[in-house]
Amino acid sequence: MSIDRTEDYIVILIKELLKQPAETEWLEFKHNNHDKEMIGEYISALSNSATLHGKTNAYVMWGIEDESLNIIGTTFKPSSTKVGGEALENWLLRLLTPKINFKFYEVSIDDKNLVLLEISPAAINPVSFQGNEYIRLNSHKKKLKELPEKERELWRAFENTPFEKQIAVENLDDSEVLTYLDYTHYFELLKLPLPENRENILNNLAQDDMITKSENGKWLITNLGAILFAKNLSSFSHLKRKSIRVIQYKDNSKVYTIKEIEGNKGYAVGFEGLISYINNMLPTNEVIKQAFRENKPMYPELSIREIVANAIIHQDFSQTGNSVMIEIFANRFEVTNPGEPLVDTDRFLDTPPKSRNEILASFMRRINICEERGSGIDKIVFETELYQLPAPIFESTNGYTRVILFAHKELKDMLKGDKIRACYLHCTLKYIQSDYMTNTTLRERFGIDTKNTAMVSRIIKDTLESNKISLYDESVGTRARTYVPIWAK
Repeated sequence: MSIDRTEDYIVILIKELLKQPAETEWLEFKHNNHDKEMIGEYISALSNSATLHGKTNAYVMWGIEDESLNIIGTTFKPSSTKVGGEALENWLLRLLTPKINFKFYEVSIDDKNLVLLEISPAAINPVSFQGNEYIRLNSHKKKLKELPEKERELWRAFENTPFEKQIAVENLDDSEVLTYLDYTHYFELLKLPLPENRENILNNLAQDDMITKSENGKWLITNLGAILFAKNLSSFSHLKRKSIRVIQYKDNSKVYTIKEIEGNKGYAVGFEGLISYINNMLPTNEVIKQAFRENKPMYPELSIREIVANAIIHQDFSQTGNSVMIEIFANRFEVTNPGEPLVDTDRFLDTPPKSRNEILASFMRRINICEERGSGIDKIVFETELYQLPAPIFESTNGYTRVILFAHKELKDMLKGDKIRACYLHCTLKYIQSDYMTNTTLRERFGIDTKNTAMVSRIIKDTLESNKISLYDESVGTRARTYVPIWAK
């Protein structure tokens, strides 16, 4: 991966690439041939080959004589090339799956026009163009399915190189690394003293895989270092769209926006400020408990922290152009992250989480941004019951995961589905605490008076009929009945 390049940098890079003795599996030379389908196929082939060979980028260069590698110039101008009225770059991106980062650069060397196409390596799946996956075999472009051994090697490469260890920016000297990363926050969050010299600072960052050294002695910043400790995510071209968005709406719809911000700091650097900003925008609620009333934030801060942290950790970084989105409505709080969950949403509460980004998750736990493994969702549900809020929704929709917290609502105003969902989550929470749901525990969860136990029995009956819970022991009398989640029976 790369940051946005200056023209001087591109000129130097082109001269370095021309030192290659010939085309490679991650480097292609062209004169004027800029057939649009050909370019798309090369993006697929070179991106996949870059991953296979452990390269931080792959390249296509126009204006080069194929055999001699002499600079002869090109008439190709990608910035003004259209495909049926659509910009070439947009057309190519639309037909690539998954969407990856690539960029055309137009420069001049010795009064000759050159074009360099820089392509990011495939991250999680092979990159396809118009439904076909390509790969390079020596200097030839082939369909990946025609080379099964190459395909197996590529999948092994995906398994061996998680997102966090892929490269965000390369070729940096000592001082440049520290201009990109907020290293002081790194030591503060780990409760470590700040080293007195630059060498020890860099060594600490390297030990945690925030940075690594390349063969030429220069530093590379990993995705882990950039996404957590970037001073400004916009400095990294492929991560700038991973900034977290917070949107506050006037009412319960998306028609009128009151505020919208987009964070530009790394997740670790900006997390506490983000949570504080959210809490300051949330309404308060009069919490009614058995013995007292008091005004508290509408949503428990612990729940807010856990939901936001989970969205950050479990997002699918292979989806480009989107990130975690936090939306605040008058009647609810929603957090959406790219990527469908790896666990059934009905089993969020009891199943240990599976993370796409385990290295990221592990570090977030080390710095206490999220709870220990498996306990976060428990706390969200527990806090919801404590605050007597409607049960949260955990849902998967169109390649995204969404969690919704609802503002306080009287039981009489809840829909049947709200009550069933609350009953199921309460039953599951009891079960994982080695306990059972009863009529009494559910009555207390909803704050229902003792004389209205029939209301609770109706909710339990509806939840049983929805096949969400099951009677634990059918031999006991009605008053002593206990219940477990349907999957626990």
